Amino acid sequence: MNHKYTCVIVDDEPMAREIIASYIEKTPNLQLVKSCKNASEAILFMQEQKADIYFLDINMPEISGLSLAKIIKNNAQIIFTTAYREFAIDGFDLNVVDYLLKPISFDRFLQAIHKIIPTNLSIENSDFMFVRSDRRMVKIDFKEILYIESLSDYVKIFTSEKMDITRETITSLEGKLSNKKFLRIHRSYIVSIDKITSYTNEFVEINNKALPISRSYKESVLQKLAEL
Repeated sequence: MNHKYTCVIVDDEPMAREIIASYIEKTPNLQLVKSCKNASEAILFMQEQKADIYFLDINMPEISGLSLAKIIKNNAQIIFTTAYREFAIDGFDLNVVDYLLKPISFDRFLQAIHKIIPTNLSIENSDFMFVRSDRRMVKIDFKEILYIESLSDYVKIFTSEKMDITRETITSLEGKLSNKKFLRIHRSYIVSIDKITSYTNEFVEINNKALPISRSYKESVLQKLAEL
């Protein structure tokens, strides 16, 4: 039977705690034992129990994640989670396992876990992702995505019900999507293969909208579609 690594989340943002908790739940080698909304709750937990891995937000009121990490020190492995890139140097000075910049993808989460568990992990396939949109972390179900469009320094994600805007790059989002279900047809477009209603050598049609196939992607796109 595989060893379960017990985990504690410490973050003052409820959505951020939910995201990490969902990733832990999808990783069979991990077990969530406590989710804390501040460092004080975590300190009380540590007085009663031990855990193997702590996911610490850095910028928290009263007691910061950096201060809490100094209290935890050698008693557990620490992974920092924060929206502030400038804290990275301070974090690594404390010899933590990794520093995850929000919004955190499941793939990036697994990279950090692999530094603690150097064996192959049995991971369930993810069927959703979270993206930062309008100062919130928004859940996007892969099966609802129609297409993704990149415009300058932001990306639009179109689903059957809505449209969300995020500052993630289209290449970053492409890495989160299953290449069996999604297809990059242009520098600015990723489409859901299941949602394509027709196509030509020049465009694919989704939801009555024609999306262009660029010259550089044409050969791979047409080959992929011909195989379906």
